[in-house]
This record gives sequence, C-alpha cells and structure tokens, in this order.
Amino acid sequence: MPTLLPRLPLLILTLLLTGLTLLAGCATNPVTGDRDLVLMSEEREIALGRELNPQVLEQMGRYEDAELQAYVQRVGERLAAQSHRPDLIYRFTVLDSPDVNAFALPGGYIYITRGLLAYLNSEAELAAVLGHEIGHVTARHTVRQHSASTVTGILGAVIAGSTGVQGAQDLANIAGTAIVRGYGREHELEADRLGAEYLARTGYAPGAMLDVIEVLKDQEQFEIRLAEEEGREPRVYHGLFSTHPSNDQRLQEVVGAAEAHTRNGGRIERDAFLQRSDGLVFGDSETDGIRRGNHFYHAPLDLAISFPAGWKVENLPDRVVATTRSGDGMIQFTMADLNKRIPPRDFLLQRLKLSNLEHGEPIRHMGMEGYTAIARQDTSKGRLPVRHVVLYRNDKALLFSGAADDSGDPFRYDRLVLETARSFHPLTEAERKLARALRIHVIRAGADTRMAGLARESSIPNHPEAQLRLLNDLYPDGEPAPGSLVKTVP
Repeated sequence: MPTLLPRLPLLILTLLLTGLTLLAGCATNPVTGDRDLVLMSEEREIALGRELNPQVLEQMGRYEDAELQAYVQRVGERLAAQSHRPDLIYRFTVLDSPDVNAFALPGGYIYITRGLLAYLNSEAELAAVLGHEIGHVTARHTVRQHSASTVTGILGAVIAGSTGVQGAQDLANIAGTAIVRGYGREHELEADRLGAEYLARTGYAPGAMLDVIEVLKDQEQFEIRLAEEEGREPRVYHGLFSTHPSNDQRLQEVVGAAEAHTRNGGRIERDAFLQRSDGLVFGDSETDGIRRGNHFYHAPLDLAISFPAGWKVENLPDRVVATTRSGDGMIQFTMADLNKRIPPRDFLLQRLKLSNLEHGEPIRHMGMEGYTAIARQDTSKGRLPVRHVVLYRNDKALLFSGAADDSGDPFRYDRLVLETARSFHPLTEAERKLARALRIHVIRAGADTRMAGLARESSIPNHPEAQLRLLNDLYPDGEPAPGSLVKTVP
C-alpha cells in the first residue's frame, strides 16, 4: 500500500505558508486587546450589516410603533455608549414578528421581536437582551466565526490536496464544525459577560440577565408542549437563553462580578417598561392575517377563509398552511400577482409550471373566474396527486393546493381542498372585528385579582391562563401582588 510519508514535508511547508498568509488577517480584538484571526476588515463588517439590514426588514417587517421603536433605541444607545465600541452607530429595531427572538448583524444592527418584548417585564430585562446582542457586535463574534469557518475550509483544502486521501476534506470539515460550534458556545458566554458589564456601567441590575433566562426557559418549555399538541416544530429562542441554564456556574460568576460594581443592585424600572408595553400586538398581526380556530381573516386584503375543522392552521410569512392532526394531509393558501391577462388554466401551466393536468375544469366563485385540476407532483412524501385551485381576484391570483399522503386513499381530502377554496369571501362586518390583532392591556391588580379570572376574560385562544402567567413571569402557578401592574390580553 502507498505511504504518505514522502508527502509530509510538502504538507508541512504548505501549512506553514498558509499560516503565514492567515497571520496577515489577524486584528486586535476591541474587547480583549488580544490578536484575533479575522479575515474581514471593519469596513467590510459594517458594509455587510448595511447590506443585510434591508433584507431582514423586508422578510420580517418593522413593528409600526414609533414611540416604542424610539424607546428601545434610547435604551440600546445608553448601553452601547458604555461598550467597547462606542464609535459605532448602533441601530436597534423592533421586528413585527410573534416569534421570541433577538439577534445582531455585523456593524451594529440589532433586532428584537415584539414576540420577545411581550415576555419581558422590566427595562432592565430589555437592557439585558440588548446588552447581550451588543456584546456579540463589540467582540466581532460574527466576523470571528466567519473567519474560523473560512480557515477550516482553507486548511481542509490544503490537507485534502496535499495528502491525496479520499475523504480528507470531509474529515477536516467535521473537525472544523466541532471547533466552530464550541466557539459559538464560548461566544455566547462572552456576550453574556459583556452584556452584564454594560448593564452595570449603565446602572441597570446585571441580575436581569438571569431573570430573562428564567422567563424564556419557562416560555420555551410551554412552546415545546404547545408545538407537540399542534404537531409542529417549536419556535424557540436560539441565542444565549437556549444554551445556558440559569444556574450555569460560569453564568452566575460573570453576573456576580458585574453586580459587584453596581449600587444597590442596579435599576429595574418595571412599571415604566410595562406601561410602554400597553397596546403591544400579541400573536398574529393584522398585516399578516389573524387566525381564529380554523378560520383565517385578513383585513388589509379583505378576505376570510375557513379551513377544515380540527386541522392545525399555521400562518407563515408567505402562505397559510393547514394540516391534519396526524400529518397525513395538507391544504395551503397563497397569493400571486397577475402580470398578464391569461386564462386561469394557463396560469397553472405557465406560472406554476404544472403539466399533465387531470380532471381539469373551469370554475366560478363569487363572480371570480378560476380553474381547478389535479397534477401529480414530487413532494416530501413521494409523488402524489395534488389538487390545485386558482381564482382571479382583481390583479391577484388566489392559489389553493392540497394533498394526502400515500397511507390511504390519495384523494380522501380532495373534497376538503375544494370546500376551502369555496369558503373564500370578503370580510363581513362581524368578521372585521375578528380580523383585529390581540393586544396587551396593562392593568393594576386589585386584592382579588387572579390569573384564572383574567384568563376567562381573555381572547387568547389556547391555554389563556398559562400564557398570561408566562407574560407576567408568574408561570406556572403564581398570582399577581395587589397593586402591581399586570399584562392582560382582553
């Protein structure tokens, strides 16, 4: 068998030359003062954030509340002024998403969803989230992780090319992936340490970092339970709060170190924050449409649709999807712009690129011209017959599609797809009220205020008592103190 020994001197020389090239990419870390391997200049880092920011806003949307946006910007700027990169211009944006999330782009672009804001209960907790994300920016974590991944690819190519061993590239990538993932965990802890430090410097209570983790761990457990009930993947926060338990020893140490530099534990600002939360949209937004049981209402588009009773309805950014509880059937609704006056059948053939249409026929519904047919298509569950319905409404094409898996009669839900399409209609006056988003309303608790009573008066459709407790950091069985502010969703 051939030996690799003759190749080793060349491999060593190649790696040395590669290392010298990479050393030229080292830069001083703004936080530690140490030399880091960074293959991206600060100018490129800032440009990258500037390029990605419009994409984030286009996909997720900016929450339309100028006062709230300005408030979050002010809190963020106070923290950023005490950071290791105060010369950057930071932009803090509340995104119009019900998901619980916060993240940062290179160059000072930081985002928090209204879904996460709903579960926070003080300005200090808001500052904890923003401080953590500022820490990612100041320590250039995105850039450093990008550089680590790049080096992994370079070294993998060198090793594979120099040894000539089949699979060496894969081996190098596997090793590199492990390094980057470990690096990511360390980045999260460093961002937490920096966030706690910035909280202390600004006068907030660093312990709010732990409070946020407790709140979101409760929310995460409830979301996992709810997702299991609804047969979907849980939507959970993927930052620090999903990687560290609140009793993590290192986490306790970094927060404790920051607390040593605060007076009287630092500011909390609970009531001021809760008063600003009054009116915050909770759950679906009117812009994306509102779910009420198996019904979907969209006020800006003036439409209502009823999906089959008992099916799970999920409102995604680009479509609404209903699935059976067992997952063996699916119906999807979406819309597309009409750019040319073509027959509805041609829309299926040309725009959707369908072929071999079966059982096709023209249809009319509420004065709208349309067409329906079945096309056999490749799906995640194999090649299946999919029912399609297209209806023309002004300059839009309303598209319904649905299928059943191959565990039984492939046409068993065909009638339900057609019924869903025929359920489409403009909103009635009564439905316009149902098409309004749920909003948080803040009240002051009385001596007899109980979460069970607030839940009975709430419009939250699923587990209202549990969700109200989560919103108020009273999960699983706490009660509000008399005189305290409480978030409700009437």
